[in-house]
Amino acid sequence: MQRFVLAFALMLSASPAFAALKPGTRATDFTTQAVLAGNVDTFNLNKALKRGPVVLYFYPKAFTSGCTVEAHEFSEAADDFAAYGASIVGMSADDLDTLKRFSVEACRNKFTVGIATKAMIKNYKVGLPATGMTNRTTYVIAPDGKVLFAYSQLGVKGHVSGALNAVKAWRAANPKGK
Repeated sequence: MQRFVLAFALMLSASPAFAALKPGTRATDFTTQAVLAGNVDTFNLNKALKRGPVVLYFYPKAFTSGCTVEAHEFSEAADDFAAYGASIVGMSADDLDTLKRFSVEACRNKFTVGIATKAMIKNYKVGLPATGMTNRTTYVIAPDGKVLFAYSQLGVKGHVSGALNAVKAWRAANPKGK
């Protein structure tokens, strides 16, 4: 039944793009429970932004085919993002035990995954109707807290490449990282 609800919600929101935050919008700070390489910690957006841009990507459900593929793609590109000073964090409404496994198996210990709270889902405009889950939206947030890139598509294609291009462009315009 849960898969039916997910499939139905995804069909409802399968428009060309979801209503995402627009570039230039200030991203709302948040702190949430998060996991890296199976280890539980907290993630705070403003703290992460002090180190450089943050690729904040929302995905509907761990261990579904699209979300697993997306996590693999982000893990394969993690070193490229790091070379430009960016960090990656994936967010879903999954529980902590699921995220522990997902961080190791799908994210390959390369980046943090965290719990998308109801407030985050609302603030980042990533809710799937009537499910409590998030849609598939990727943001790149600059160290000043402003959204540089927003991409919302049900399919996986374009999320990693678009985010990496945004990070590269940011680095070219900010060679010293400021």
